[in-house]
Amino acid sequence: MVLDGKLDEADWKDAAVADNFWQAQPYDTSRAIHQTEARMTFDDNYLYISGVCHQPKKYVVLSLKRDFPSGTTDLFSVNLDTFKDKLNSFNFAVSPLGVQRDGLVSNGNELSTDWDNKWYSKVINYEDRWEVEMAIPFKTIRYKVGDDTNEWLVNFLRFDQSQKFAERSSWGPIPRNFNGNNINFSGTVIWDNPPPKPGANISIIPYVLGGLDKDFQNKKDLRTERNVGFDAKIAVTPSLNLDITVNPDFAQVEVDQQVQNLSRFEVSFPEKRQFFIENADLFGSFGFDNITPFFSRRVGLAYNAKSDQNERIPILLGTRLSGRLNKDWRIGFLTMQTGSQGDFNLPSSNYLVTAIQRRVFSRSNIGFIFTNKQNWIFDTLRNESGGINANDYTRILGLDYNLNSPDGKWSGKLFYHRAFRPKNEDGQYTGAAVITYDSPKFGMTQSIETVGENYDIANQTGYVTRTNYYRTEPNIVYRIYPKSQIINTFGFGVDGDFYWRINDGIKLDYDFSPLFFNIRFQSSAQLRLTPYRVNYTYLFDDFDPTRKGAGVLKAGTDYTYPEARINFISNARRKFYYTLQGRLGDYFGGTIRQINTSLFYRYQPYGIFSIDASYNKITQPYGASELILLRPKIDLSFSRSVFFSSLVQYNNLSNNLSVNTRLQWRFKPASDFFLVYTDNYYATETFKNDTFGNRYLSNSALQTKNRAIVFKLTYWFNV
Repeated sequence: MVLDGKLDEADWKDAAVADNFWQAQPYDTSRAIHQTEARMTFDDNYLYISGVCHQPKKYVVLSLKRDFPSGTTDLFSVNLDTFKDKLNSFNFAVSPLGVQRDGLVSNGNELSTDWDNKWYSKVINYEDRWEVEMAIPFKTIRYKVGDDTNEWLVNFLRFDQSQKFAERSSWGPIPRNFNGNNINFSGTVIWDNPPPKPGANISIIPYVLGGLDKDFQNKKDLRTERNVGFDAKIAVTPSLNLDITVNPDFAQVEVDQQVQNLSRFEVSFPEKRQFFIENADLFGSFGFDNITPFFSRRVGLAYNAKSDQNERIPILLGTRLSGRLNKDWRIGFLTMQTGSQGDFNLPSSNYLVTAIQRRVFSRSNIGFIFTNKQNWIFDTLRNESGGINANDYTRILGLDYNLNSPDGKWSGKLFYHRAFRPKNEDGQYTGAAVITYDSPKFGMTQSIETVGENYDIANQTGYVTRTNYYRTEPNIVYRIYPKSQIINTFGFGVDGDFYWRINDGIKLDYDFSPLFFNIRFQSSAQLRLTPYRVNYTYLFDDFDPTRKGAGVLKAGTDYTYPEARINFISNARRKFYYTLQGRLGDYFGGTIRQINTSLFYRYQPYGIFSIDASYNKITQPYGASELILLRPKIDLSFSRSVFFSSLVQYNNLSNNLSVNTRLQWRFKPASDFFLVYTDNYYATETFKNDTFGNRYLSNSALQTKNRAIVFKLTYWFNV
């Protein structure tokens, strides 16, 4: 097989054809207008997949950068569910310009493109079609080898935006109320004999790093950074993988996008570090998004009150064993050892996570998790001198049941988690249940949850926003599909969110929308309108809604404040598109005016220019404030292997202006050279008072806080 995009080998001519694709958007009752033919074949080392994609030579492509977001680019993709559980699959996609995207699908339909591995593809463009060949090493995917494993589930997908109405189609028909990566609707590929054993599979990925950084804010000398380390991937079996990381450094990872947090609770940022990505759903899917026993960003990151930023803690060593024992059992074991950090008064710590998942019925499962964070017993910090107890620990035991019906309409979760400390207290628990029904016309969700008053200790290894409450969150929506050239789907419904305090039953918070509207246009634009939403908050702590320190609202007071909201996403197929969110109404005894917008211009196919802007005007009887956040960004693709990005962030709430610039050269598959430059400045002047009460200039506008430049080289060796 010659990987050249030309389907002229005899194997392709003899291969069975998956064709007659079904449309999923804008409708789901007819065959696709622009059809696709997909084929599969293999040899001892590679699984080959080809696609003939009928489409005029007029494409919508975000850029030449790998791992483009869903819905932004024309593509041909395949989902491989190698264990037939209809919950997990590998996803490989290629655009008409040969740009690759790979990812993992978990929980039946959730695609993460952070997973990165070796595979190959080639595309040829014709006037009326484009053709693609993929070569996926058997070593890249996980599967079981045996006499009873001669069937996989597979679905081939197309996204074609060249038509008047963007068309999403698939080989296995998918109802349009589900997303395109819902693997419950896959077809079957049958092996005449079990798939070949991939053989020995050991990869070593070393890195070298160097750079300079200077902390102007704390008047520290210029520091030279030098570091080496490596990752290793060892296939224990074709379906079970051992990952080892020694002295990892994640300098190349994209910087977090700043937010202006108007809530009273911690914000959760997504994980972007490669080591934590593969099988992340096995470790991170326990609980809810706002209550999870393992949150990987706790490892190697800590809040520094001096800089008001999350900063890196050195990770010395990490291992992860994860994958499948068979069709029904998944296991995961992860341990990470961090070094001490004197600036934060943190000892070295060990993080341990064990997860086991057992499939029950056709698509449901039961999961068990155990997490443990323990200060390293040999740490030199001493408790009697004001240090940290070297034997301190936080442990969580959890049991989850995840429901997924065979037809995909019913889903849900039931869980209970319990935390343990050296001195155990009441209220170190959480539990919840949620049930969801989703059909083309009707959708419904009902949840109940509770978090004990002392479960906040879970934030040592996990994430929880608040404690000591009961909560219920009902939602109902009804959808109409009019015969219209303008509107694809019209929906309306009711939703709410209600909190009560456990120990005395006091109503803490609620928001309730008696009527909201959702409209999806044929152009792919979307509108959500909530004309009236009422909010209620009981303050259990003092709170300053303006965030400026002009005054505070006292604990024990309560507020009811109505508002209106609008959310619009324009037609992303155009070169210029945008999103708009608006909020107008009362706010904690005052008013709020909020506008969030994102503007995009696609310079196809070389890059995209964008700017995110957030403006909040908050007025209170004791004062007012204007909160502004600006994030202009440039993403350029000089080729399919050289990428440049630059992100500038201005935040007047933290008085910070930051610049993060990254150049990436992928000189071989999964092997990269990175050059990263970061800079932080005071956005405006700051003043202080001396001991006599005289006001003086402390920092001038655009004065540098800190600056760094780093290069990193990684190379993937197959042993």
